[in-house]
Amino acid sequence: MVTGTTPRHASIIHGYAATPQDHWFGWLAERLRSDGIPTAVPALPNSLNPDPVDWTDAVHAAVGKVDENSVIVAHSLGCLTVLRYLRALSGAWRVGTLVLVSGFVDTLPALPDLDDYIADGCDVTGLDSHVDQIVLLRSDNDPLVPAAHTDRLAELLGTPARIVPGAGHFLASDGVTSLPEVLEVIGQ
Repeated sequence: MVTGTTPRHASIIHGYAATPQDHWFGWLAERLRSDGIPTAVPALPNSLNPDPVDWTDAVHAAVGKVDENSVIVAHSLGCLTVLRYLRALSGAWRVGTLVLVSGFVDTLPALPDLDDYIADGCDVTGLDSHVDQIVLLRSDNDPLVPAAHTDRLAELLGTPARIVPGAGHFLASDGVTSLPEVLEVIGQ
């Protein structure tokens, strides 16, 4: 699917303590590439002790200039980082598809070590007007990101969260090494 002169292109942004090879990221990247969508899965620096400025800079470098053919998929802390990156964009900009998996903007009781990174979250007011399609996915049994956190972010972005039953925090250790729900969204 191409609009204008720029083909669709995707970025998959991992979360805390993860790498591009973890969980379902490689599976999704391979599927997108086989569908002809160039896909970047950058390694964010120091994922065990993330710095918000370093991570936002890395997302900026990986995603580059966004347009209506940009597809951005993020997981967990990567969601907050992507939202901060988008919030910092100036001028007129668009994103075609934004998928946030276990997204949040509030501190996490299960991960107090991330309180400084999360701090005041991110003001997402108006971001939805720059994105053609926003989808949030959450599980019904996520031990790290409370359902209410993702539901609140979804409400702030003006869309309901979609529930993937039994997916935990969408980690390989939860049995999630593929995520067809994301592929379905991107294919829409």
